[in-house]
Amino acid sequence: MSPNGAVLITGCSDDGIGSALALAFVRHGYRVFATARSIASMSRLEHLDNITLLELDVTKSIQIKRAVEFVEKESGGKLTYLVNNAGQNRFMPLLDESVEEARKLYDINVFGPLQLVQACSPLMVADRGTIVFISSVSGYLNVPWQGIYAASKRSAEILADNLRVELAPFGIKTVSIVTGAVKTQAHTHYNAWNIPDGSLYASVREDFVKRARGDDGAPRMDPHDYADGVVAKIIANSSAKFWYGASASIVKFAVSWFPTSLLDKYIVKGTGIDKMSVN
Repeated sequence: MSPNGAVLITGCSDDGIGSALALAFVRHGYRVFATARSIASMSRLEHLDNITLLELDVTKSIQIKRAVEFVEKESGGKLTYLVNNAGQNRFMPLLDESVEEARKLYDINVFGPLQLVQACSPLMVADRGTIVFISSVSGYLNVPWQGIYAASKRSAEILADNLRVELAPFGIKTVSIVTGAVKTQAHTHYNAWNIPDGSLYASVREDFVKRARGDDGAPRMDPHDYADGVVAKIIANSSAKFWYGASASIVKFAVSWFPTSLLDKYIVKGTGIDKMSVN
């Protein structure tokens, strides 16, 4: 075992936040267990010292059980950091949203991480470890087309806030990172998202597609720069919640001080909603 302890990170596919976090923790002297639904998707982490790749779909209880048992055996029953990073994006008007698809998203973004926390809790208690939730500024903004995704990320953050209080008697800390824009592959599934025929929003389908594929012109932070800053803050135990990533501090200021009506007018620009008017 690394003298600094063990770290379990979900969602470590290539070119994403999880992969960058794994490398950052290793640079700080930790043993990292990097996970994803497919080991083949973590090719950039293969054959690196102090990184072990594990298959883990957070919606599958049996895979959670196997992964945690492996980590327990390899780490001597202790886990210093659990980083809940795995998640899925989604774009769809709420009036057109499939409740079945929404439930699937909640399984990935909310209930899967909770189940993993439950499974890892004995290891966390043994090491007085820290649970990390990678949240999103989307949970604080009323961005059109992202209602279900935003709700799921905010729900996960509320879980983190409650876990922080409930686990304090056992010496376990919980940290939320409210993440701004980062250059990842989050928009690579945009072909699966489209406004259906007959939708009230059919007239702005082109605007919807542009937003779904990430063509919004927003600046995005390099994932490795993001990971370096986040890991340094986590290790320093600087705060129970902090905002990081491109425009994160701006969003924090805006939602704290600007009236909701003003934010709504700004946030709809370029989404297509701004082109629609009351009939």
